[in-house]
Amino acid sequence: MKDVFVTDSIRYIGVDDATIDLFENQYVVPNGVSYNSYLILDEKVAVMDTVDKRGTKEWLENMERELNGRTPDYLVVHHMEPDHAGSVQVLAEKYPSMQIVGNPKTFPMMERFFTFDLTGRKVEVKEGDTLCLGKHTLTFVMAPMVHWPEVMVSYESSEKVLFSADGFGTFGTLASGQPWDKEAGRYYLNIVGKYGAQVQALLKKAAGLDIAMICPLHGPVLKENLGHYIAKYDMWSKYEPEVDGVFIAFASIHGNTAQAAHLLKDILEKKGVQVAIADLSRADMADCVENAFKYSKMICAASSYDGGLFPPMEDFLCHLRSKTYRNRKVAIVENGTWAPSAACVMKGYLEAMKNIQLCDLQVTIPSAVKEATVKELEALAGEVIAM
Repeated sequence: MKDVFVTDSIRYIGVDDATIDLFENQYVVPNGVSYNSYLILDEKVAVMDTVDKRGTKEWLENMERELNGRTPDYLVVHHMEPDHAGSVQVLAEKYPSMQIVGNPKTFPMMERFFTFDLTGRKVEVKEGDTLCLGKHTLTFVMAPMVHWPEVMVSYESSEKVLFSADGFGTFGTLASGQPWDKEAGRYYLNIVGKYGAQVQALLKKAAGLDIAMICPLHGPVLKENLGHYIAKYDMWSKYEPEVDGVFIAFASIHGNTAQAAHLLKDILEKKGVQVAIADLSRADMADCVENAFKYSKMICAASSYDGGLFPPMEDFLCHLRSKTYRNRKVAIVENGTWAPSAACVMKGYLEAMKNIQLCDLQVTIPSAVKEATVKELEALAGEVIAM
């Protein structure tokens, strides 16, 4: 375990998982992930969340070392997703006198996941309720749909610590030492990104708290420059672009659409535009989703396929729809040897999204890229810049 200092009374007891390859069985995590859990030592002892069952053994060892013979009085469950609540039953059975703190939406989920008897052990809290541990007092703030309906956060007033559940989390183990910004955007936009309105509601509540430290359930404990992290969450949850530039997402069968996409990239960059590009057949989907939200404009270039759209592009647009992609300007390039159909399908997806401005000019490549196609791409680049 990486040695993480929170405060003298608040101890980090989480674990790194460097062996996991896919988080939630879909997101590539080359640097693994951390499952964060904390222990508050006071007159009463509170465990702040558990860890994924992949890390139960190490987590219990960490806890027992910090408890030094004491018994937890409370387990606070901020979020019931298995990567955080996976060890609840083990802890509940190990300490049968320990009470479990949750809200009215927590306990029905707990009974669906686990088999232990909750009779006489539930401490049910609602918005603004407090739990006094001695010198430390927790105040509970409900955060429904950030990103499950039972999510809550808690604020410890004596040391000004916000236990933020999945908020402000990142991919990557703590031992990897990667900067927060490196994976925080990919994590937020893919895990929480659909729920911008709910994140905004939580940020408004948090604005009334004097926060000196943020303890998330994944990633590093945040102690300095908190305004930077909060500003990022404010921007992302308002669906505002981070970069004034163009993301080109292409799905090419035989390379001709790929050639057009790279030509567009060259044309735009020569005009001083910041550009990112991704081959949807090969790129990490979570990275592509992040870039779609990150950039102010996007160009979707895809081949027609079976009278519809080449599947890698359709999969990408389905991901964007599920994350409520919005407030962007988008241009379309299609390819088709006969009866081109890609543009129609792409437009259908994009027009169903909120506040998407489609470029009036659309390019159709009739198979190979030729001189006339290059001129059309140059014209499209000009239109995209002017949007």
